[in-house]
Amino acid sequence: ILIKDAEALEVAHAVQHIAFDKTGTLTEGKPRIVHIGLGESNEAELLRLAGSLQQGSEHPLAKAVLQRCAEQHITLPALSDSRALAGRGIAGSVEGRSLQLGSSRLLEENQLQAGALAESARTWEAEGRTLSWLIETGNIPRLLGLLAFGDQLKDGAAEAIAELREQGIISHLISGDNPGSVAAVASVLGIDEPHAQVLPADKARLVGELRQHGTVAMVGDGINDAPALKQANIGIAIGSGADVAMEAADVILIGGRLMGLVEAAQLSRLTFRKIVENLIWASAYNVAAIPIAAAGLLHPMIGVIAMTASSLSVIVNSLQLKRASLSAIHKTQ
Repeated sequence: ILIKDAEALEVAHAVQHIAFDKTGTLTEGKPRIVHIGLGESNEAELLRLAGSLQQGSEHPLAKAVLQRCAEQHITLPALSDSRALAGRGIAGSVEGRSLQLGSSRLLEENQLQAGALAESARTWEAEGRTLSWLIETGNIPRLLGLLAFGDQLKDGAAEAIAELREQGIISHLISGDNPGSVAAVASVLGIDEPHAQVLPADKARLVGELRQHGTVAMVGDGINDAPALKQANIGIAIGSGADVAMEAADVILIGGRLMGLVEAAQLSRLTFRKIVENLIWASAYNVAAIPIAAAGLLHPMIGVIAMTASSLSVIVNSLQLKRASLSAIHKTQ
């Protein structure tokens, strides 16, 4: 656990709400294609066009598409006019065809219906799958097909969230993914409040709204999470995530272990307790010695010894934090 800001260590003990991103934070961030639904295209053509759109992208879903294309030895045509559709997907031109690949918001924007793929989409959402729709735009938009991605939940995620709940912390899942997938993941992990189809700009807004109800920690790993990490009282980044997310965060979980959240909270409580204890120790020496000194009854040498003893008491008490924190952390492992 890398704590970049001492203030974060002091504040963490008071966290009442903790918000999580999904992909790469609660999941391993290594999705793969598990289902393919065909619209007005065959499977090879669907993968060829989707792979072309994803060329050069570092997004985990893009890597999954490109990996499948490589496994099937699919040659990808050139991509032009590529542009990101914030919180929705990607658009570009392949072989003169205008294409979009992304969330179900694209269906609404192009006034398309899922048609025969609607039932499959509902089933795959209930399985917790992330869905990407491939659409050919133009004078008459066409639905070419649907890709469903699966990603493994991180080991220890459910246990960490359960530990946080025992401490009275309310958990939130904030994701741009579809409602079915978000609800499924929240159910498996025991997350209290799922929030689906949240655009990147709205993540920070939602975290700001949560701050009106108490101290908020935000956990994320992606570029889109950076504003929300800044907006939270404490931003916590996954060490394997984007550089901008780690730059925006106050705490970094180097190995990506979510039990680190529990350990950080324990460290914060212990640290805050030591701060209070040290203030009491230091104040006690001064409260006892100042009236005696004011009355002229305290020899200067005794005053020096008392001040030294006060400092040593604080130092020795603080050193106990290492032993206490290690003991508490070992209990969670």
